[in-house]
Amino acid sequence: MTSIPQIRSLVTAIPGPRSLELLKRRNDAVSLSLGMAIPVIVERAGGGVIVDVDGNSIIDMGAGIAVVNVGNSAERVVANIKAQVESFTHSCFTVAPYMGYIEVCEELNRLTPGTHKKKSLLVNSGAEAIENAVKIARNYTGRQAVVVFEHSFHGRTNLTMGMTAKNMPYKEGFGPFAPEIYRMPMAYPYRWPGGTKVCEEEALEFVLHKIEKEIDLKNIAAIVIEPILGEGGFIVPPKGFLPGLSKFAAEHGIVFIADEVQTGFARTGQMFAVEEEGVVPDLIAMAKGIAGGLPLAAVTGRAEIMDAVHGSGLGGTYGGNPISCAAALGTFATIAEDDLCKRAQEMGVIISDALNAMKAKYQVVGEVRGRGAMQAIEFVIPGGIEPNASAMAEVIKFCQVNGVLLLSAGTYNNVVRLLPPLVMPFDLLREALDILDQAVATL
Repeated sequence: MTSIPQIRSLVTAIPGPRSLELLKRRNDAVSLSLGMAIPVIVERAGGGVIVDVDGNSIIDMGAGIAVVNVGNSAERVVANIKAQVESFTHSCFTVAPYMGYIEVCEELNRLTPGTHKKKSLLVNSGAEAIENAVKIARNYTGRQAVVVFEHSFHGRTNLTMGMTAKNMPYKEGFGPFAPEIYRMPMAYPYRWPGGTKVCEEEALEFVLHKIEKEIDLKNIAAIVIEPILGEGGFIVPPKGFLPGLSKFAAEHGIVFIADEVQTGFARTGQMFAVEEEGVVPDLIAMAKGIAGGLPLAAVTGRAEIMDAVHGSGLGGTYGGNPISCAAALGTFATIAEDDLCKRAQEMGVIISDALNAMKAKYQVVGEVRGRGAMQAIEFVIPGGIEPNASAMAEVIKFCQVNGVLLLSAGTYNNVVRLLPPLVMPFDLLREALDILDQAVATL
């Protein structure tokens, strides 16, 4: 358990004088192209709070974008890191292998859905995991086309920018992008023409028809989808959509890739979000919550697909760094021993009850959606579904100055997403939700 008191405490305004002073140094030394969700400088963090250099204790509802699911400086993670640093920090796995990499792969092969033989590859980031998954699928199938979806986010490399849907800020001015990427409509129930029921009835058939007629099945290497779309606004497709895509892929020799970068590692109440409907992907791309805050990512999949690439066709100098692997093993142990999947489910009940109460009170809340400790509210102009970006901005600002860190999302910049650390005390979570309610009330 963290030694940091699990309380919200404001001793200065947000940002405080020390943060303001240090932010001047940030602006002078760091590229201004980097964003900043909250204007403070962090000194310590743990459990459900971030403590800044002015001594303010801020409730963390972002978890470093779903990275520190087990909390900042989690005990098992820290202990493993210390032991590994004392042994060695690097050898490059493709030069001189070590057990940490092997043990992480063994755990991922065990934890990911499916009873088939699986193998894994470790890399550094979510984008790198997606890029490698596409490389593997193209090599295995001998095909080139990759199917992705509207509102999706897959990364910031050239290939993954091309796969990502939203132009600003992710793609503007960075093209041209990699070819043979085909974007399909996303089953977005709230915004599907005709509404949720029509989406449930027709989205899958509509999408599969477009895939077949506009690309041709013999050309498709992979279908890549987030089980719950992250940056796109926590869009949850209707029941049957993911299983239908997976079945279609299997029938036509297409590799089905689940992008679990944001949804993985107990975040949604199960180890992986695809488990909700029993979907077994051919490949799963993972990152964020895998290593308690250290850079690590992975691709896990069917052994015959993972082994299809020629020798030395995959790899990288830092992929599966031994310190990151040690942190990942500490993360897996924390999730299992502290039953964080169950805790995410319990947090999900608290969050959904609070958000749905807001929806009942405030017309500016168009929809509440998500699963477990990954939920969001979409803001609209009252009386319709027109996106309300200014409402989202005002809510985030209100919460910031009152000591609650929230993250934005959504293609239309009108979604507030909640991603609290899974170890956050329930009373702290309820306090954050109360402040969010106050913020929405001011609109």
